[in-house]
Amino acid sequence: MKPFNVFPYDSNIDFMRMRWVSLSVAFLLMVVALGAMGARGFNFALDFTGGIGVELRYEKKPDVDKVREQLASAGFHGAQVQNFGSGDDLLVRLQADGKQEAGADKASSIGDAVAKAASLAGNPAEKRSSAVISAQVGKDLAIDGVYAVLFVLIGFLGYISLRFEKKFAVAAIITTMHDVLICVGWFALSGHEFDLNVLAGILSVMGFSINDTIVVFDRVRENFRGMRADPVTILNKSVNQTLSRTVITSFVAFLSMLSLYIYGGDSLRGMAEAMIIGIIIGTLSSIFVACPLLTMGWLKVSKQDLLPKARDEEALARRP
Repeated sequence: MKPFNVFPYDSNIDFMRMRWVSLSVAFLLMVVALGAMGARGFNFALDFTGGIGVELRYEKKPDVDKVREQLASAGFHGAQVQNFGSGDDLLVRLQADGKQEAGADKASSIGDAVAKAASLAGNPAEKRSSAVISAQVGKDLAIDGVYAVLFVLIGFLGYISLRFEKKFAVAAIITTMHDVLICVGWFALSGHEFDLNVLAGILSVMGFSINDTIVVFDRVRENFRGMRADPVTILNKSVNQTLSRTVITSFVAFLSMLSLYIYGGDSLRGMAEAMIIGIIIGTLSSIFVACPLLTMGWLKVSKQDLLPKARDEEALARRP
């Protein structure tokens, strides 16, 4: 039984012919994303800004949407409500502004007010605890998030440099940063809330993006060693050979994130949104950005760059 392919394995779509257009569009999108981050900034959630968290317990499972409506009617605008612990518990998180801007001495009274406002008919809310999350904690989380991104990038750079070649490593990092910048820029441009779940989604996007790029680069390396053709032809052939795999994998991942976005609730919607944007952009960049970068300037790859090292010759000789 033949494996299912969206595109024939021997397809010959000339992606490299449009490499200047694709790279120009990618650069323009990065500029727009950076401009949005600089001009609009981010709508940071309680995780980064500080505020108050209130844990509520109900006699039976509450209607989360109804709780949000009642909190908004009581003046707690922008309150984040999500399931917590058992199905009868809710976590309400309030931004540190207006009457919600309070120290530890006010947290208890605000928690009581939240419990009163969140009580439903025939299903009263009981305050279990309330705590203040300081802005300093949020600042520390933001710094830790930056460190996490840098750690991932350095790890990718080191691995690809050892596994492939430095030119491939630089091209892969540029492609990954392209995907991350566009994903982050989307949240700046749309004004959607940026919390720790979104940050987790962006880190996942980095892993997804580098995985797609590595698959294409691995085929590029094999073809450079086995084909007699110019570099542009080899790069184009490699993209075509991995095209079905790239599209199928991305489509399955997209469906998973779409279901999470629709049915996962507000607490996971930000992460799912980041992943959906990242999957779409990562798929396009692995086709239209990663390999075209290997035809530009210092990154231009040649057969000499991928000739097997002496330690590899014996292993290659044993291959069927």
